[in-house]
Amino acid sequence: MANTYLMVRSIIRPEKVDTVLEALLEAGYPAVTKISVYGRGKQRGLKVGEVTYDELPKELLIVVVPVTDKDFVVKTIIEKSRTGQGNFGDGKIFISPVEEVYTISSGLLQE
Repeated sequence: MANTYLMVRSIIRPEKVDTVLEALLEAGYPAVTKISVYGRGKQRGLKVGEVTYDELPKELLIVVVPVTDKDFVVKTIIEKSRTGQGNFGDGKIFISPVEEVYTISSGLLQE
């Protein structure tokens, strides 16, 4: 089963989470983990007057999908989380191979 699944981790703006989750659900990907996180990207935070906010609130969404579904899931996340062409702070998507998946209730390796 090695490398038949991929973990898609996306860091997006909090106001886009519901839209992304709804689109993933409608597309057949109901299993998503959501974690509130803080961080900064290339924009190095946000400066308002004399105050700099160097850790901005974001949401981390994690979904494990078959390798064959990666492009569709990534496209869906990008389309639903983008605020405009080239805006800083819209987020990032990271793709990693998943070596094994176990179901805790049964203790079995998922095929």
